[in-house]
Amino acid sequence: MSNVLGDDKQQQVFALGRLGWSLRRIEQATGVRRETASAYLKAAGIPVRDRGGRPRQWPPKPATTPAVSTDSGPSNPATRKEVSTDLARTPSPGRSPTASVCEPYREIIAEALARGRNAVAIWQDLVDDHGFPARYASVRRFVAHLRGRQPVAARVVIRTAPGEEGQVDYGADGPMVRDGTTGTYRRTRLFVFTLGCSRKSVRLLVWKSSAQVWAELHERAFRRLGGTVRVIVLDNLKEGVLTPDIYDPALNPLYRDVLAHYGVVALPCRVADPDRKGKVEAGVGHAQRTPLKGLRFDSLEEAQAYLDRWETRWADTRIHGTT
Repeated sequence: MSNVLGDDKQQQVFALGRLGWSLRRIEQATGVRRETASAYLKAAGIPVRDRGGRPRQWPPKPATTPAVSTDSGPSNPATRKEVSTDLARTPSPGRSPTASVCEPYREIIAEALARGRNAVAIWQDLVDDHGFPARYASVRRFVAHLRGRQPVAARVVIRTAPGEEGQVDYGADGPMVRDGTTGTYRRTRLFVFTLGCSRKSVRLLVWKSSAQVWAELHERAFRRLGGTVRVIVLDNLKEGVLTPDIYDPALNPLYRDVLAHYGVVALPCRVADPDRKGKVEAGVGHAQRTPLKGLRFDSLEEAQAYLDRWETRWADTRIHGTT
């Protein structure tokens, strides 16, 4: 690429440099060569990291000291045997060697499978609506028996620090919701904001999208999370990126200014590289397959309330295997 960077790309390099990113990491994220990024950072007076990982003239971080207790007695141990951090679970009943605990719910499970619901969604519905006493593994085995097992595709894990990265995306196939004006059912759009470390997601439903709606959805997500991240990874959709380019994509001015207000850097995925935001894509697919599959709602408010309840009851209580 040329050594002369556009304004958006320059601001992106400056912002990542101020965050203390190394030249190698900036090159991997933006496609700007290390030599070029170094020259721009030096010209702007932004410290550049040495090979050893320490930045030149970087302001020292404030010293941190462990919390000091004023109690005179001996310190309490971090954990005690009688305290458990596991979520409350109903003990699974004894299994019969000839019948599954799911057998009394066969018709309900079969009907849900016919509507496209997966095993997780079916188990959650059984617990919420029918007081199902057993664990998810029972439903998973029963569903696998009814429809056969499906292979699981392997995925690469991209690790990020807490609060460092968020990923955003739209799911075009939101739930069907009745339009209050026409009385007919319309397909909604599902906006998902996923934190890179914890996989905590914010899922919001809207009728249609625009540059303004896209920016407002980010603000709503920030409010729900109680803060912002340093970097947002997004696809090359027009609400965020006007001109997709493998090296120098042009950001939508409104979106760029909103993120700048919150001190957030946008990193559009490179063309034909959607796996870079695989965490949010998994969050979109999870919502489409599990709580929303096969359901219809009479209003957008009802649909959002159902999604929020599922988020609190089920999604937020999961502990992701890679965190």
